[in-house]
Amino acid sequence: MATISQWVAGARPRTLPAALAPVAVGTGSAAGLGHLDPGLALLALLVAVLLQIGVNYANDYSDGIRGTDAERVGPVRLVGQGLATPALVKYAAFVCFGLACLAGLALTGLSGVTWLLGIGVAAVLAAWFYTGGPRPYGYAGLGEVFVFVFFGLVATVCTAYTQVKTTDTGTWAGAVGIGSIITAVLVVNNLRDIAGDTVSGKHTLAVRVGDRTTRWFYVALMALPAGCSVLAALTGHPCALLSLLGLVPAVKPCRSVLAGAQGPALVAVLGTTGLVSLTYGLTLAAGLAVR
Repeated sequence: MATISQWVAGARPRTLPAALAPVAVGTGSAAGLGHLDPGLALLALLVAVLLQIGVNYANDYSDGIRGTDAERVGPVRLVGQGLATPALVKYAAFVCFGLACLAGLALTGLSGVTWLLGIGVAAVLAAWFYTGGPRPYGYAGLGEVFVFVFFGLVATVCTAYTQVKTTDTGTWAGAVGIGSIITAVLVVNNLRDIAGDTVSGKHTLAVRVGDRTTRWFYVALMALPAGCSVLAALTGHPCALLSLLGLVPAVKPCRSVLAGAQGPALVAVLGTTGLVSLTYGLTLAAGLAVR
């Protein structure tokens, strides 16, 4: 039976900055557009965090029962390492999804943005079928699309819209920038797992395009947010340039990836990339909030 600390590790806390950052950017954008609502921002954060933990447990369950987690470097795998039964991990994922739906219903009701219901259902289904179901799209190289759309664009833009009922170019530039970094978290994770995924038949984008291309793709994703910050600055948010400081910590992991980091070294890159999503997200949020 898994211990509490193992359950916490299985939730992959290093990925949680990826849930906080887009909500911060969306809230900063709402403030700059004229109305920040702390209560709605907190509900949006709760939805994002619960979905992130839910998808982490769902991936643990689905990868575990398929045997693709048998030989991996990185965080605890509850099912793959035999620490918890598949049924229990699946239940934990569904509990998180259920709680996310409840928080989403509250967000919808309080904000009055009824179309959020459809997006919420789509987000939960996308989270489950990433590695779950008979034909998981994460095994077909489409995981990066899901992460960019739902944890980048949707999380950021919807957070802003629920509070102020509008968006601008700065909102969307911020969504693309933060979505790019969050996608880079998945890219480096899959880079680390290329060997094991190839053997197990998990055809992630990294497996499909190969080691070298994946490394350059990671660097491109980490560089794109700088352009997004400049775009936001040129379209009415000059203080968005503050977020360039939030990208300074990205230099080290980019160098490490291009230098050929493997295994445990990529685990460190994964953690740093999550940190960059937070430093960039918070500094961009501050920049968007000031008009």
